[in-house]
Amino acid sequence: MLFIENKVIGGVLLVSGTTIGAAMLALPPVTGLAGFYPSLILFFLYWAFFAFTALLMLEVTLWMEANTNLITMARRTIGTWGEVLSWTTYLFLLYSLTTAYLAGSSRIFIDFCEAVTGYDLPDWAGPLPLLLIFGFFVYRGALFVDLANRLLMLGLIVTYCLAVGFLAPHVEETLLQHTNWKFMIISNSIIATSFGFHIIIPSLATYMQRDVKKLKKAIIIGSSLPLVVYIIWEWVTLGVIPLDGEYGIINGYEQDANGAHLLTGLLGNTWLSMVLRFFAFFSIITSFLGVSLSLRDFLADGFKIKKTGFGRMKLFLLTFVPTLFFMWINPRAFLSALEYAGAFGVMILLGFLPALMVWKGRYKQHIPSHYTAPGGKVSLIIVMALSGLIVLLEIANKLGFAEYYLKIY
Repeated sequence: MLFIENKVIGGVLLVSGTTIGAAMLALPPVTGLAGFYPSLILFFLYWAFFAFTALLMLEVTLWMEANTNLITMARRTIGTWGEVLSWTTYLFLLYSLTTAYLAGSSRIFIDFCEAVTGYDLPDWAGPLPLLLIFGFFVYRGALFVDLANRLLMLGLIVTYCLAVGFLAPHVEETLLQHTNWKFMIISNSIIATSFGFHIIIPSLATYMQRDVKKLKKAIIIGSSLPLVVYIIWEWVTLGVIPLDGEYGIINGYEQDANGAHLLTGLLGNTWLSMVLRFFAFFSIITSFLGVSLSLRDFLADGFKIKKTGFGRMKLFLLTFVPTLFFMWINPRAFLSALEYAGAFGVMILLGFLPALMVWKGRYKQHIPSHYTAPGGKVSLIIVMALSGLIVLLEIANKLGFAEYYLKIY
């Protein structure tokens, strides 16, 4: 009973569950170019960065009345342009993530169909099973998503533990020694996507009855658990996947392959490969359900669409037709969508905006507060500058400057 009633434990699990998602699958082919140890440095830096901006978000949340959303916070502290920026960035982030999960599921279903039937599905058909089967739960609403997600989360935990346990003996220290520091430039946006959880903070504050001490524990501990999970995942994947070859890091990055797909190809058609396929499946589906449900509800609120039979169908089409279109026109949709989400969604919405809202509320509007996040004006300036820098780096990457400099291809 103590475990069930302890809201700190519940808060920690909410933060961790929101943070850990399908972006973990993209980490090996993206971070592996730089190597294990450069990636560890980025992991710790981004964990510290987003833990700090989460505390900034907590400060803003506690200025407002209960159940106030991020967009309202931006309007009250920054003004109309802040509301517009948060609205468009939030929508961009959710569409980017939904696109990534559809693209990630495509390769899983194509590989599974080929393994079972020997038939190679066309690329355009890959995301349709996810959309038709699990899109139904999103169409029905939060209750159906919740019930499905509980079973899927159990599967995710079990397959992660199994995969790590059986990959660990195959880790080669020589593979972990690879370092190429300049490739850290392309890892930033994916790692940023892997540490974002701030949108749950307003709900978390209500759940924990605005108890500052408990909220701080939930944020710090809850964000630290994914850091440990990611480090272990990096160790077992980068210690097994070589840099070169058909299922190597370089080819995986170029071909938009996730870490589980590369491991499956290296290990062959074994039961461990099946565990990895299921791990990838659970990772993507659990993320897909939560993000697409959030997108559906966001669209319903923004366009004032009632969740009746016809309204749910309109929301279903608004949620998934654009994401299918983006996925079909971009052969690197999985990694590209996660990169866009990290640079232009996460860094603006969860990095730049919390710092700017605190600046406006704390130093311009002098809003009284029961909690003040650590750091002063210098810390806020650093956060906003770093957020802008990561966005500029990703713009350079998308324009081809990083590709020219790094000579990836």
